[in-house]
This record gives sequence, structure tokens and C-alpha cells, in this order.
Amino acid sequence: MAILPSSYIKESMKTFLKVMKALSDPNRIKILKILQRRSMCVCELQMALGISQPTVSRHLRILEEAGLVDYSKNGLWVDYRLADGAQSPYASSALGQLKHWLEDDPEVKELVKRLPNINRRKNL
Repeated sequence: MAILPSSYIKESMKTFLKVMKALSDPNRIKILKILQRRSMCVCELQMALGISQPTVSRHLRILEEAGLVDYSKNGLWVDYRLADGAQSPYASSALGQLKHWLEDDPEVKELVKRLPNINRRKNL
């Protein structure tokens, strides 16, 4: 059995904790559950969650730093989507499990029900 250097263990622990902390907020979990259905911009996530734009942006930054969310520029908007998990084995595992978790949660069900009516172009 190979012995891992302490610097690797420290980085591994930091990465793990970053993912766990990102998953420790109900709004961040809701964002991930929404992004399982489709990619969305900040304004759409704001409409879905009913929270302020700066709060949504802060949550997305935390999720991105943990390797759970990725983004791409799309014209005027930045579209957020679930990450592929390549950045972290912990993020990959969490994203895989989250697909099955909380599907019966009343808040998640309500969010999913509202998604078809949320469209960034309605705000233009």
C-alpha cells in the first residue's frame, strides 16, 4: 500500500470539506435540484427560488468552487449547469447521489412544477 504525502491528504480533505459545506445550505441544494432539469441563468434561478440576485450569485460561486456547478456564456446570459464532476471525486459522487435524493421533498416538487413557467425572455 502506497503512503500518500501529507500535502495530498490536506488537499483532499480541503476538497471534501468544500463539497460538504456547499451541500449544507437548503438554497444550494435547491439550485442543484433545479439544474438537474435544465441549465439556467441567475435571473431564472432568482425567479424560481424567490431570493435576491446577489444571494443567488453567492450560492452559485460556492457551488462552482466546490466543483458542483459549471457555467458558460450564452449571449447576454451566463448559463449555469451541473458540473461533470471531473474537478473532484467528492463532487462527482455527491452529484450522482443527489439525482436520487429529495425527489419527493415538497419544496423540490413545487420548484420542479414551476420550472416550465420560468423563462429569462419574459423579463426582457
